[in-house]
Amino acid sequence: MRGNSFEAKVKADGGRELLRLLGVEEPGGVAVPDLTAAGPEGRVARTALALREATGSGAWTLLDHPLLALEVAGSPVYLEPDAVVVRPDGGWTVVEIKSFPTIDGSADAAKVGAAARQAAVYVLALERVAAVTEGARVAHSVLLVCPKDFSNVPTASVVDVRKQRSVTRRQLDRLTRIDEIADALPEGVDFDVAERSPEELTASVESVPHQYAPECLAACELAFHCRSRSREAGAVETLGRSVRGELGGLTTVGAVLAAARGEAGDPDDPAVAALRRARALREEALASAPARIPREHVECPC
Repeated sequence: MRGNSFEAKVKADGGRELLRLLGVEEPGGVAVPDLTAAGPEGRVARTALALREATGSGAWTLLDHPLLALEVAGSPVYLEPDAVVVRPDGGWTVVEIKSFPTIDGSADAAKVGAAARQAAVYVLALERVAAVTEGARVAHSVLLVCPKDFSNVPTASVVDVRKQRSVTRRQLDRLTRIDEIADALPEGVDFDVAERSPEELTASVESVPHQYAPECLAACELAFHCRSRSREAGAVETLGRSVRGELGGLTTVGAVLAAARGEAGDPDDPAVAALRRARALREEALASAPARIPREHVECPC
């Protein structure tokens, strides 16, 4: 609610406050085109048309909540920045409005970093439109608007997103395309929930390898299914990616316990050496523990 209220204040009166932050002396002369259209494809096309018209006008233009499209793994994703400003010289600048405060000229570094990563994606999407628009230039720095100190007065700062843009572009280029993933599926696998029965859908899900991590629980509806399969296989990924990285070639819980007991594993392996050291420390702690504490109540550090 605070974020929506602050954004409404910044954009009130045709974006007068926002344009003041940009240094526009006469906000009344700034064009604010209507971007409404039917469906996301229509809004994307209307935004592209408004950007082309604004670039050739030689005047300031403010696009309020334009809709952009970006291809991710071969599929279009729709993005909606808070605003895009077109300068008279043809430069396009992304405006990101956030409700976290700027106190004494600085804001929370983690929140600013997250805003920069978000804005960098908008910059990449704008570059696709600029590539087919004569005279257009997308700025690699964005305007971050936040409340000043403990008031509701907006203040702006320029944030360079070149690093975030480069990282995001490399990540997008490395993603496996959706059609390549579909081609790798077993014959007969179909996930059409409208046409397939529950039994057929279950068989299709079971035929696809799982790749589980605890972070999946917050984002994927199939996380519980994959977690169950991961637990049945005794995979160490169930404990988290960081644990998986520390254990090296030990991929199952059984292999980890066997290595800790000295029943398996290369003694020169750092992961195996650490596990055996942890077991030795546990045994030492149990040996010196008071007799009233049962052994089975002492947690194993490994």
